[in-house]
Amino acid sequence: QDFVTTSLIKLVCRITKLGWFDDPTHRELADDVTKFLQATVDHCILGLKILNQLVDELNIPTTGRTLTQHRKTSVSFRDVCLFKVFQLGLTTLKQLQTRAIVANQTQEVILGEQALSLTVRCLSFDFIGTNPDESTEDVGTIQAPTSWRPILQESTTIELLFEFYKNTKPPRSSKAMEAIILLCSVRRSLFPTDKDRSAFLGRVMTGIRELLSKQIGFEHQDNYHQFCRLLGRLKSNYQLSELVKAEGYLEWLDLASRFTIQSIRNWQYCTNSIHYLFALWGRLVAAVPYVRPDTGAHGHVEALEKQVLTVVDAYIDSMLASVEQVINSDGALDDPLDDDGSLKEQLDRLPVICRFQYRNVASKILTRFDELLNQYHKIVMNLGLTSTQNASADISKQATIIERQLTWLTYMIGAIVGGHSWSSAHLDEGGETIDASLSRRALQLAQALDYRLTSSNGVGRSDPKLEQSLLFYFQNFRRVYMFMWDQVSNPNSNQGSVVGMMTSKLDAGPTTKQKVYQRMFDQMGMGDHTTVAELIATKVGNNLKFWPEETEIVQKTLDLLLDMAGGYSSSKLLLTLETVKFLAHHHTEEHFPFLAVRANVRHRTIFHATLTRLVLQPTGTEKLGLTFEQFLEPITNTLKQLDNLSLSDLRNEAARWPLIGAFRDLRGIAASLHNRKSYVLLFDILHPRHLPLFAKVADVWHDQVDVIVSLLKFMHEFCHNKANRVNFDQSSPNGILLFRVTSDVVCAFGRRLLSTPPPEGDIYKERYKSMSLALNVLISALSGNYVCFGVFSLYNDPALENALDISLQMILSVPVDDVIAYPKLSKAYFGFVEIFFRNHIKSVMALDTNVLMQLMNAVHEGLQASDPTLSSLCANSIDHFATFYFENAGKDKVEVHNLNKHLNAQPNMFSSLTATLFNLLLFGAPQNHWAVIRPMLSLMLASESSFTAYKDHLVSTQTPEKQQQLNEAFTKLLQNVQRSLDNANRDRFTQKLITFRVATRSFLTI
Repeated sequence: QDFVTTSLIKLVCRITKLGWFDDPTHRELADDVTKFLQATVDHCILGLKILNQLVDELNIPTTGRTLTQHRKTSVSFRDVCLFKVFQLGLTTLKQLQTRAIVANQTQEVILGEQALSLTVRCLSFDFIGTNPDESTEDVGTIQAPTSWRPILQESTTIELLFEFYKNTKPPRSSKAMEAIILLCSVRRSLFPTDKDRSAFLGRVMTGIRELLSKQIGFEHQDNYHQFCRLLGRLKSNYQLSELVKAEGYLEWLDLASRFTIQSIRNWQYCTNSIHYLFALWGRLVAAVPYVRPDTGAHGHVEALEKQVLTVVDAYIDSMLASVEQVINSDGALDDPLDDDGSLKEQLDRLPVICRFQYRNVASKILTRFDELLNQYHKIVMNLGLTSTQNASADISKQATIIERQLTWLTYMIGAIVGGHSWSSAHLDEGGETIDASLSRRALQLAQALDYRLTSSNGVGRSDPKLEQSLLFYFQNFRRVYMFMWDQVSNPNSNQGSVVGMMTSKLDAGPTTKQKVYQRMFDQMGMGDHTTVAELIATKVGNNLKFWPEETEIVQKTLDLLLDMAGGYSSSKLLLTLETVKFLAHHHTEEHFPFLAVRANVRHRTIFHATLTRLVLQPTGTEKLGLTFEQFLEPITNTLKQLDNLSLSDLRNEAARWPLIGAFRDLRGIAASLHNRKSYVLLFDILHPRHLPLFAKVADVWHDQVDVIVSLLKFMHEFCHNKANRVNFDQSSPNGILLFRVTSDVVCAFGRRLLSTPPPEGDIYKERYKSMSLALNVLISALSGNYVCFGVFSLYNDPALENALDISLQMILSVPVDDVIAYPKLSKAYFGFVEIFFRNHIKSVMALDTNVLMQLMNAVHEGLQASDPTLSSLCANSIDHFATFYFENAGKDKVEVHNLNKHLNAQPNMFSSLTATLFNLLLFGAPQNHWAVIRPMLSLMLASESSFTAYKDHLVSTQTPEKQQQLNEAFTKLLQNVQRSLDNANRDRFTQKLITFRVATRSFLTI
């Protein structure tokens, strides 16, 4: 069976890799396989499969081996075998081409596939250890060794691959083209002279010209895609100055242009390949300034200008025509506007190409845009206040076609305007005036859509795709033209400072950038930057008001608002706008219905985070005309109404959405509080009037995931002391009060959760998710450094004890297998254990022995997890435990007596942990050894007998010769190690452990 053969081949190649340096026989596998290639056809196929797997195995890092070990083996294989394997692949291809191998048709196909795969694998080998990203199709430079030069430079090699492409069908032909791509990506320095390199380029271009002129193999999708990759790659590895000198360059350029136009016109078959062609044209035009016009073929610049204009014209016409084709197909054709990945790739490449002949391209776009906009105005006038969907079929179809075509043009305008460069080399080219003309049309369209939307009270909505294209344009416009508002509107704003006075002396007039910026807005004729910003903000407000059900539009609109609020200049500009003032004063469901839509629940958080950021600007409250407390009034009013309800009414279904909305809003607000002053503002508003409500909600809604998750996520954010924002006055009890509220919420939820049997459905969604959030809330509070926890026991306050007890019961109710199975739960679980052991060791020692052993067993399992974060948390927990024992052993303390009692009940605890840690260090995955190093010293000092026992056991498992080496390694490890856990001694021992690991792994027998 094939799968059995494949598995056996993998096993042989893995053994070869692991034993590469142990026995010379392993390094002779390639020579042994040559005998297969010289035997029957079936043996030849098997031999090629072995070589394919061998190259893969030696090229790809193996889990459990360090990158250093992998590279050592890989480099040895490259130097000893890889070139020989590559030659075997090419030889097989030559024999197939010359019919030297007698095989039936099926065998020929398999041989061809295997030989070509082997060639591709050899050429894409990681020669110098760059670890390329295999998820991308983009090929980097192939760093082939100099010894490969005769084969790679030889004309028969590239000709063989071209011939194989022409005479076969996919997947062989597409693999041959992939090999050609890799050959074209070989490093420049491989060729000894420019003449050799030019000769190679000439052969490649000759082959490409032949394929283009005869259209060979392009009827197959795989061939076509790989050929587009070849064209896109050609300019990456060769300079334009070399291309223009190549024989037949102008013919090649013309053929490439025709091929691109043909591809664009047949967009429905090649959407995922067009961006490679755009990459070719983009790289060609970007290199024009660096090539003298008299270099190479005569008139090459004019030829490129002509071809680029033809390509762009074809793209614009084809994309506009695609709209009608898609609509008339009744769903048979996929709309390219729906393919976000390909659309983004095309739009990313478009600016460089269009700006090469910017005036001509812009003229084309403006002409088409004006025609469509006039037609759209007429249709809208006929529709009046009627929605497009309720109009007659003909008018509705016509309106949809025009809206989709305007969508394409708006995307193009957004991409091109976003490609404006502020570098000094491009500022005098006058591109900003063309940007202005294009932007004027996009903004006029936005005004027209808004007018129809508002005058019909949301009935006259356009196509959602058109709205998304406008948001794309606004994002690009914001990025390019909204960063200089404060400099232009108030150029002397810094003159009070020393820097400002120096600047004013050095530069009395406006800078070049400021002139370009001003010229752009003057040319646009839509008003100054404030007027344009008001137009964009109005569009944002109307989108949030009239598109509540369209979650994608809502999300992109909020992303635009957030990005504008995040910019230094644009955020100041927003504060001056009436629309933003309205948003800040009326952020309720009545004014913005999207807040009432359940699907937008996450967007509420972003919306309020953005508004809070604006309100908390240095002049935010002054310019927006409201205080932070007034901003929160809609939310606090909701909380008051909910707080006045009885427990039964609070659990009523009518209270569900107000609770979720309030907690989501508060979470967004809390997320934007980045300093002490702003945090205290929110705390003072919530305490003491509203905080008690949270525990009641946790109690009565504990079994409803949507409500409890909203509450716990807010509490997690509220308790999180990021940037030291939770920092109250020395005499303030607020830190303790905040922890009390946190404890009440966690305890109310935890008690209810523990009294409820596990659900039969999705246990993570219905139980573990909320449990992990509750643990994260407590972790944030315990690690926030704003509470002196000793106060609680001193004044007999049970808040801390209750929170720890409930959390402990929650984690002990979860089977260890489930803990490891759910990553978010495991991080919360072990995060709590770590902080429990770090800061509350007395409580740990007071636990029942069985409970402590259950915790230590879980830590033991987590220590061996593949996730380094979990390993680190568990290792730190062990370190805290062992450190406490070492530093307090022999002292007359209650907690020490408790610890001795636990150790008497479980005498093997330290020895088990020591063995596990050393096994992980010596034999575990490389990403984990950093995590397990920390507790090593404290464990050794806490129980020297455990370390000695492990050492003796490990030595006994080795051969006599290796026993001596291992003893010497242990002796070096323990030299100059003091019985101290100060940082200097820890660091010294850590370095010794790393050296010990490297030294022992080179000879240790597993």
